[in-house]
Amino acid sequence: MLAKNEKTERHVLSVLVDNEPGVLGRVVGLFSGRGYNIESLTVSETEHNKHVSRITIVTSGTPSIIDQIEAQLGRLVPIHKVVDLTNSGPMVERELALVKVAGKGEARAKALQVSKDWSARVADETSESYVFELTGESSKIDQFIVLLLPLGLIEVSRTGIAAISRGAEGM
Repeated sequence: MLAKNEKTERHVLSVLVDNEPGVLGRVVGLFSGRGYNIESLTVSETEHNKHVSRITIVTSGTPSIIDQIEAQLGRLVPIHKVVDLTNSGPMVERELALVKVAGKGEARAKALQVSKDWSARVADETSESYVFELTGESSKIDQFIVLLLPLGLIEVSRTGIAAISRGAEGM
């Protein structure tokens, strides 16, 4: 039950881990076992010679829930560091989407014009479809998708966000 003054907030967590089998499963298991939701999840090796990966997790919760998540993640082995990018200062976050639109004639021309207006790249083209590539904030991608819905939107594939703090300091 939420305290009266606690509101649910969206947070972006960055987690440095050893790149080894089972680590992602343990992280996801922590969330599912405690009933926490993962809204977005991206993982990639960031330091190949050190075998270190970065997991970026978007989740929501009250401040006390977010604190619990951070503390519980920090106790998992082999996690090196957990940073709440939302609370640590300004950050840059981006997402990549591939958006497939099918159509002919005027709808096809309008879809291409929308892609140009939104600086989306044509990643693939056939005589009856386009696949557009768009990178930006999640809200920008959401708006782009809404515009393409009436123009023959078929399918969307999104990466989830990648995020990093601004400034000269690393994690």
